[in-house]
Amino acid sequence: MAFDYTRSVGPVIGRFLTALRAGQILGVRGSDGRVIVPPSEYDPVTAAPLDDFVEVATTGTVRSWSWVARPLPGQPFDRPFGYVLVRLDGADTDLLHAIDVASPDELSVGMRVRVRWAAERKGSIQDIACFEPGDTAVAAPANPDADTEPVTGIVTPIDLRYKHTASPEESTYLRGLAEGKLLGARSAGGNVYFPPRGADPIDGQPTKDFVELPDTGTVTTFCIVNVPFMGQRVKPPYVAAYVLLDGADIPVLHRVLGIDPAEVRMGLRVKAVWKPREEWGHTAENLDHFAPSGEPDADYATFARHL
Repeated sequence: MAFDYTRSVGPVIGRFLTALRAGQILGVRGSDGRVIVPPSEYDPVTAAPLDDFVEVATTGTVRSWSWVARPLPGQPFDRPFGYVLVRLDGADTDLLHAIDVASPDELSVGMRVRVRWAAERKGSIQDIACFEPGDTAVAAPANPDADTEPVTGIVTPIDLRYKHTASPEESTYLRGLAEGKLLGARSAGGNVYFPPRGADPIDGQPTKDFVELPDTGTVTTFCIVNVPFMGQRVKPPYVAAYVLLDGADIPVLHRVLGIDPAEVRMGLRVKAVWKPREEWGHTAENLDHFAPSGEPDADYATFARHL
């Protein structure tokens, strides 16, 4: 799941980011005399607003570190690197950032480091590209094209990736999808669950009696999606509906296309529309959407207990 998180930054963080764009690092002095970097909007002792800004050095001392042997997508480097807590000269708190060294053997508490500035700075924490070993400050590259207006907001890309380990029941279900089959599982009480459950939610017993279901079903409940959002695959309006597959005892949520959303109704009979065979994998996305089958609507009594 990915989306852009847009937020305003306020006068304190805004001034800090505006200074980064100019190649400077600002902290703020608290009531106890400490210089806080990054600056805090409110005093950690009195909770009063803070506005006594102080420029600190771009050199500092490593207070703590950790090593990233296997970087993840979106991290500062695509090769092993370190994270460090740096106490910048003139500051009384630590700044967390990446450090560019070849191995953890080059890292130690107390080592001296300096800021490596990004070539293009836009007013974000990434204007500091990273830290590097060194005790002499390096001036930030000129940034003549930078907007002279204060930074008032930032856009932060959010990327959530899930690695899911499938249960034995899920594995059977996913292998079935790769073959164009919809596999449910029957519980000891006779209910057929689609997708299969590792255990019956009623009695906790395993559901290992797999049942191949047809790709036809009935719309039980639905909603019409009218609001656009980032990453949306179908242009609104469209219908998200619970479809009770024939022979199943719980409905599955999916898109219903091929019909005017205003004409979708409870009891509408639908049939699965599969993606082209060459696009199939071990995923529910093999089934692209449901569309009207042309059959007469199902009687309410046939799906009333599955709402």
